[in-house]
Amino acid sequence: MERPEHTMAPDRPQEPGGPRRGHRVVKAVVIFLLIAIPAGYLYISAMQSRTGSESKKEQARQHGLEEGWPTRLQRRIYEVTVPSYAQDVASYETNSWKSSSLYLQFTTTRERFAKWLTDVGTSSSALKNGEITIDEDEAAVVGWNFGPGHRWAGTVREQDKPKPTLEITANLDNPDYPKVYVVSTTTP
Repeated sequence: MERPEHTMAPDRPQEPGGPRRGHRVVKAVVIFLLIAIPAGYLYISAMQSRTGSESKKEQARQHGLEEGWPTRLQRRIYEVTVPSYAQDVASYETNSWKSSSLYLQFTTTRERFAKWLTDVGTSSSALKNGEITIDEDEAAVVGWNFGPGHRWAGTVREQDKPKPTLEITANLDNPDYPKVYVVSTTTP
C-alpha cells in the first residue's frame, strides 16, 4: 500500500556543513580532550614529583636521615637488609625519573657485618682498605662526611639493571663495631 503524497516528508537538500560537520567537530573535540587531559595530568605529576624530590633532598640535608629501619618494601626493592641488633640505624630514600636510591647506615659487630656482606652478595674479602665508594655528591644528600683521619674500607656490588647497585663504605676505626654506610641505587 502506497502512502499518500501529502504525508511523506519532503526531501530536504543537505546543507553544506550540516549534521555531518557537527559530528566531525564533536569527534575532534573528544579526541583533543582524550589527548590533552592525560598529557596535562602527566605534566602536573612530573612537576609535583620534581618539586617533591627537591624538597625531600632539602629536608634530608636539614634533618638528616630518618631513624629506624627501612620498610620491608624498601629493603626488598633495594636488596638490602639490616643486621639483627644493629645500632644507630637510619635511612633515607630518593626517587627521580632516572634512578631511585636508598641511603642506609648502621653500626654492628664485626661478625654480623661479615654475615651482612654475604647476605647482600659480597664478602669481607671484597672490602678494599682506604676505599670510599660513596662519592661526595651522594654523601652530601644526607650529610655524610667521609673525611681523612678514619679507617675506611669499601666495595661496590654491581648487578644488571634493574637490580640495584650497592655502594658500601665502612668506618673501621673500631673494627669490632664497624659503622656501615650504604647507597643502593636502582635504575629502570
